[in-house]
Amino acid sequence: MSGVLAVAEHRQGELRDVSYQLITAARRLADDLDSAVHVAIIGGEPSTFAAQLDREGVDVVHTVAEGDEFNHDVYTQAVEQLCDQLEPEVLVTPNSVNGLDYAPAVARGLDWPIVTNLVGARIEEGSLIATRERYGSKVEADLEVAELPCLLTLREGEWDPAPDGGHAEIREADVSIDGSAVGSTVTGFEAVAAGDVDISEAEFLVSIGRGIDEEENLELIEELCDVTGATLSASRPIVDNGWLPPNRQVGQSGKTVTPDVYLAIGISGAVQHLAGMKGAETIVAINTDPDAPIFDVADYGVVGDLFEVVPELIDAFE
Repeated sequence: MSGVLAVAEHRQGELRDVSYQLITAARRLADDLDSAVHVAIIGGEPSTFAAQLDREGVDVVHTVAEGDEFNHDVYTQAVEQLCDQLEPEVLVTPNSVNGLDYAPAVARGLDWPIVTNLVGARIEEGSLIATRERYGSKVEADLEVAELPCLLTLREGEWDPAPDGGHAEIREADVSIDGSAVGSTVTGFEAVAAGDVDISEAEFLVSIGRGIDEEENLELIEELCDVTGATLSASRPIVDNGWLPPNRQVGQSGKTVTPDVYLAIGISGAVQHLAGMKGAETIVAINTDPDAPIFDVADYGVVGDLFEVVPELIDAFE
């Protein structure tokens, strides 16, 4: 066997940040196994993506020039063939819409065990230990994978991106795609509720949840955004109520954000929301419940009524 294989992800001509996070996770596993890190990039602009994936910790980047965008059948065939050739001990993919589309098919085709939605993975005394969150993200549970090779899907935002400075070998993979087995083709993209801002690019986010109580209370938070220069975002209940558009939603069913500062106001911290914002540099939470899960990831916390705390913040910034 030859180490750890990570399958990078791209969309509409750009590598997704989770690709660099996969490299970090793969490098740690490979170090534990005293083996190499292989990264595969399938479709898109292979040469451009390969150069971007040549980061610290990568030994070989394998390119597959097949298609522009994600295709289930292409990825399944390509990844299975790469695994047959490289014989990795561990295959890691993003726990994303695309990753969860093809990873189970690959695991079934290879007859490998699969563990999804991981927040941690390590080798301990010769065994692979996979870490998942349970009970609404209140506890972490370690699962021992009984046999290798295996396939792991990793949650975005749980690993730091691998730094620049790689010296990887770039190889064109010897992969042959059976076109007759490809049952679909991407014909284009249609933006849904793109809105006026992209919260994934914001450096300072003020995010609101159920604790705001009523829609008219949004004015208070908007005033805070005005005086701080922050961008307004929200948890799913706010969007479901129609108080803010879908492009403002943070979480698994919204957007993953990594701002310098994330101020969570009246957000309890359901696991679906935490998955979308845990990668923020600094997290500040305001909530009346001292046991709210949001405090488990917050760097700073205020246990108090937002309708008392926010006006004080506005006064201080003014």
